[in-house]
Amino acid sequence: MQNDIIFCDRCGCELTSDSAHHFEGDYFCSECFDEATTVCTHCGERVWSEDNAGTISMPLCERCYDNHYTSCEDCGRIIHQDYANYFDDDDYPYCDACFNLRNNGPIHDYNYKPDPEFFGEGSRYFGVELEIDKGGKLGENAEHIISVANAKAEHIYIKSDGSLNDGMEIVTHPMSLDYHRVDMPWENICDKAIHLHYQSHKTTTCGLHIHVNRTTFGETREEQDECISRVLYFVEHHWAELLKFSRRTEYTMNKWAARYGYKHDPKAILDSAKKGCNGRYACVNITNWNTIEFRMFKGTLKVNTIIATLELVNKICDLALYLTDEEIAGISWTSFVKSLNNDDHGELITYLKERQLYVNEPIEFKEDE
Repeated sequence: MQNDIIFCDRCGCELTSDSAHHFEGDYFCSECFDEATTVCTHCGERVWSEDNAGTISMPLCERCYDNHYTSCEDCGRIIHQDYANYFDDDDYPYCDACFNLRNNGPIHDYNYKPDPEFFGEGSRYFGVELEIDKGGKLGENAEHIISVANAKAEHIYIKSDGSLNDGMEIVTHPMSLDYHRVDMPWENICDKAIHLHYQSHKTTTCGLHIHVNRTTFGETREEQDECISRVLYFVEHHWAELLKFSRRTEYTMNKWAARYGYKHDPKAILDSAKKGCNGRYACVNITNWNTIEFRMFKGTLKVNTIIATLELVNKICDLALYLTDEEIAGISWTSFVKSLNNDDHGELITYLKERQLYVNEPIEFKEDE
């Protein structure tokens, strides 16, 4: 009957059949009906407010969201799939505003490569790629890190990296070892990243990659290849120790920085590397024209580890440059670490002791971040 008394199933107020709103077996007054339900912007179907897959201003049923919409990776804004923007190196969707901010903002595309600025003196330069994760792919965070890194000079730039879950890649311009140790504000960079809740070592995604200019090994390609063959030989010959140094597992090493395989002759290893199918995902990536890249090390936000890794790479390059094939083949790990001195390899010696790789002299240490 038209004048039957009905009660709102939400607030309990008295209604008539004319004033009641009916939805999925329940009756509501007008106010409760507007609060408890909403209408999908896309298809017009009414759904429970708690099942709204969109926003208050643009409600969506779950089906329409899944079939037609997505959310911006940076700001969370709901966007139609036809209008989502994507970068070449990842599958994350971005709204127009965030896409333009990334294009023109502090986080560059993965393929971004500016003209290098060289810092320090000498003939050997190291470029560091440090991946950080779990703190967000946020331009604001990138600006904070850039501000402490580039306070005195343009030391770094930041790129997005599709291999990271929720982070970014810090890339330095080429620097001498002394510049990295003395003038590069690594302490401030790492402290700022930790303050912004980033991690590197404590992830399954992050690496610490060291680029070395090829010209440090000679002027011609032939001279460079001869030295690089000894670099590869040293790495393969001491794989067990370097795996422990890297802080990686065999599984992650095979995934991101696979070995070429030990052979008795340095040139045979280089020949195998050139014919191999690892591409850049090798322990020592030799596919770049201007640099070789040591990729075996796990990421870190501990400054001692960064400098120790640079000192290790520098020492390996020295051995490859100044020793013959026969001499480098005769170096045991024990003789290698005994050749280090505190003036040139202080952080490296400390790190080797921490990781029990220094002639049975382990020391206690704080784990990497």
